[in-house]
Amino acid sequence: MADRGRPRGPDRAQLLGAADRTVPALLAPGLRVLFCGINPGLYTAWTGHHFARPGNRFWPALHRSGFTDRQLAPAEQAQLLDLGLGITNVATRASARAAELSTAELHEGAARLTGEVETYRPARLAVLGVTAFRQAFGRPRAALGRQDDRVGGSRVWVLPNPSGLNAHHTPASLAQLFGELRAVVEAEADGATR
Repeated sequence: MADRGRPRGPDRAQLLGAADRTVPALLAPGLRVLFCGINPGLYTAWTGHHFARPGNRFWPALHRSGFTDRQLAPAEQAQLLDLGLGITNVATRASARAAELSTAELHEGAARLTGEVETYRPARLAVLGVTAFRQAFGRPRAALGRQDDRVGGSRVWVLPNPSGLNAHHTPASLAQLFGELRAVVEAEADGATR
């Protein structure tokens, strides 16, 4: 244990040893939203939990946007399924930076992801990273937000990459953008129950 009772993170050798590992997708049929990262980072692969690096802003954005009633820890990710939420990645292998992925890996990942979406049929696919979405799906003009096209039959929404390395978005702006998706998802659910 590290100081103040917090568990110690991985050392450099452990992180490097996590390269090329995969983290199982968190999937179930009929999810409201399937969140899709670019690929697991080394810290995430080391823990086996999505978006696990302490500086990653996925879990805070999910909570602050209203998708969860409290901020879940990465180790609590399975609770998302009860909320109709899941997590997967475009590319499955872990790397230190998404920039290490080749265009071919992103295209292959897009094909695999399309298959996952066709199988599990989430209402929405939320891709976390506009540049990765553009490259993986060949949509060079894609912008954040609702997309006109579908992937595997599911409607697509693009959100910013929540990595702490993404300096273009603050925690507040991430929460706002995640909240816009949540509002649409809830409005659709309300319309379906009427």
